[in-house]
Amino acid sequence: MKHLLYIITLAATMAACSNRDDELSVGDGSPVAITFAISGDFTLNTHEFTRALEADGKTMTDVWVLDYVGGELKKHLHQTSDDADFGTPTLNLSIGTHHIYFIASRGAGAVLNTTTHTLSFTSVRDTFWKDYEITISSGTSSGNRSVTLDRIVTKLKLTFTDAIPEGAATFNVTPSSWYYGIDYTTGEPFEATANGTITVNIPSSEIGVVNEAVSIFGFSSATEWTTNIAINCKAANNDVLGSATITSAPFVRNRVSEYTGPLFGDNGGMTLSLNATWDDSYTGTW
Repeated sequence: MKHLLYIITLAATMAACSNRDDELSVGDGSPVAITFAISGDFTLNTHEFTRALEADGKTMTDVWVLDYVGGELKKHLHQTSDDADFGTPTLNLSIGTHHIYFIASRGAGAVLNTTTHTLSFTSVRDTFWKDYEITISSGTSSGNRSVTLDRIVTKLKLTFTDAIPEGAATFNVTPSSWYYGIDYTTGEPFEATANGTITVNIPSSEIGVVNEAVSIFGFSSATEWTTNIAINCKAANNDVLGSATITSAPFVRNRVSEYTGPLFGDNGGMTLSLNATWDDSYTGTW
């Protein structure tokens, strides 16, 4: 995996426009203002009045920063893409050793639970994470730090080799097990959802199209795991127009698992494909 490191030097005072939630006591000692420049397999693009963290041509929508000292939450900061300092949050840190958890994502329907240390999404999309440790002493001065986040999702890409028929309304992908959330203190997925269906609407302009591709994201550990996947295409009245099944599809963090085959015919066939930015893709047969 290639990390594109962009170090941005900014004054610590730029964080004045951040959305700060659950601002707690900084504890004993004088706080030190540290500005963090977030980087990873994405770029920070700056334009007049806008800032954007972009990966694979898609823009991150949210950044969460959670500051813990001795296992206790001290600060929680949530930035959105319309914040003036999006991607360069500033924290006033007390004396002590801090574990600061950074998450950058473009997922939808986020739910943060600081009691269970979890962040989950109704729709998982590209997401990056880092546990950053920093020690603040009486001699630490305010300044800037660069933090490189790592991708913590896997992706399933399905390519249908036959033409989408008239009346097709949705593609429906149902993994027997899939992860929609993480423990933000470890970056590991939690509480797999069993047989949850992910539905992708088919616009009328796609009718008749060959080699249409559908991609879904899920959280993953760095250890490979497998799940069965049921796929179908339905009409608006829920009639099934085509279906396929993948058995024991393997997934791992930062890798695309690519499957190719017909959905509306009987002939199968798969080919290996590589992804230049992610780790090597995986292919299988349905």
